[in-house]
Amino acid sequence: MKERRPSSAYPWVVVGLLWGVALLNYLDRQMLSTMKAAMMGDIPELQTAENFGRLMAVFLWIYGLMSPISGLIADRVSRKWIIVGSCGVWSAVTLGMGFATDFSQLFVLRAIMGISEALYIPAGLSLIADYHPGGTRSLAVGIHMTGLYVGQALGGFGAAVAGRLSWTNTFRLFGLAGVAYALVLAVALREKRENPPAGTTHPPRGLRSVTYSLGLLLGTTSFWVILFYFAAPSFPGWATKNWLPTLFSQSLGWEMSRAGPLSTISIAVSSFIGVIFGGLLADRWIRRDLRGRIFTGAIGLSLTIPALVLLGFGRGLAGVVGGVLLFGLGYGMFDANNMPILCQFVPPRHRAAGYGLMNMTGVFAGALVTGLLGKSTDAGRLGRDMALLSIPVAAAVILQLAALKPKSADKRED
Repeated sequence: MKERRPSSAYPWVVVGLLWGVALLNYLDRQMLSTMKAAMMGDIPELQTAENFGRLMAVFLWIYGLMSPISGLIADRVSRKWIIVGSCGVWSAVTLGMGFATDFSQLFVLRAIMGISEALYIPAGLSLIADYHPGGTRSLAVGIHMTGLYVGQALGGFGAAVAGRLSWTNTFRLFGLAGVAYALVLAVALREKRENPPAGTTHPPRGLRSVTYSLGLLLGTTSFWVILFYFAAPSFPGWATKNWLPTLFSQSLGWEMSRAGPLSTISIAVSSFIGVIFGGLLADRWIRRDLRGRIFTGAIGLSLTIPALVLLGFGRGLAGVVGGVLLFGLGYGMFDANNMPILCQFVPPRHRAAGYGLMNMTGVFAGALVTGLLGKSTDAGRLGRDMALLSIPVAAAVILQLAALKPKSADKRED
C-alpha cells in the first residue's frame, strides 16, 4: 500500500497539536506557584518560602538532569511517542497531586513531573524544526512558544480556581484533561525524519552514537557560546516563572488570588507579542543576513535588562506592570529564536540532543536562582536580587554578538 503523504498544511497542524502540549506543560507546573496559600492549611510545610522553593527547585534539578538524556533519546526513537508518553505521564502526576496529603508526597510527585516534562521540549522543538526547514522556522517555533505562555497565564488562575473547587480538585481536573489530550496526540501526531543526503557518512550506532553526538556538540566552540547565551537569561526567565506572583503581591500589597493572575497574564500577553514579532522579524531578516536570527535574539535580551531593573526597584502598578511587559516582549523575541539559531550550527540528527544540553544548563541556572530567591524572599530582598539578574543577561548579549557567526541558515549533515 502506498504511504500517505502529509498535506502542505500539516506542518502547521503539527504546530497546533504541540501548542496544546506546550500549554499543558506549563499549566501543570505553574499552578503550584499560585496555589501555595490554598495548600498551606492542609500542608503546613509550605508556610515557609524556603520549603516552597525546595518544592519548585526539585522539579528543576530533575528536569535539568533529564534534559540531555531526553534529547539523546529523541534523536534516536520516535518523537511522536515520546511526546504522547510524556504528556500522559505528567498529566497523571498532576492528577495524583490532587490526592497528596503531605509535603513528602508532593516532593516525590514534583520530581516525577520533572522527569516526564523534560522528555517533551527537545522532541517537540526538533520535530517542529524538521517540519519547517525554510523561512517559517522562527515563526513556527514562536507560535509553539505561545502555548507555554498561555499555559503560564492560565496557571496564574490556580488560586482563583482553587478558591472555588479546592486545590485538590483543581489538580484533578487539569490532570484528567491532560490524559485525554495525550490520547488525541496518539491518533493525530505523525513522526517526520529526514533521510541523510547521498554520500553522507553515517555515524556510529548504539552507545558509540551517544559519545559521537556529545563529542560533536561539545567539541564546537559555537555550541559552548550558545549554551551560555541560553543559560544566562534563564536566571531571570525562571525567576519570573516561579517568583513573579510573589513579587507582585509584595510590591503592590495585594492578595495572591489577585496578584497571581495579573502577573502571569501580563507576562504571557507581552511574551506572546514578543515571540510572534521576533519570529516574523527573524524569518525576514535571515533572508538578507545570516545573522538575522542572532540579531533578533540580541535585541530581545537587551530589552530585558531595563525590565529587570523596573521589576526589582519599581513601585506602584505602572512601574511593576511596565517592567513585566518589557521583560515579556524581550524574552519572547529571544525565545522564538533559540532552536532556529541552534539549527544554524548543528545538523538535524543532533538537534534534540543539542537542545537537551541547552535546556539542562538553563534549568540548572533556574534551579539555582529559584532556591536563592526563596531565601531572598524570606529576608525581604526579592526585588533587589531580581534586578541583579540583569548582569549575566548583559554578558550573554555581548558574547553572542561577538562570537556567533553562522555559515548557513540551516546546518546540514557533513
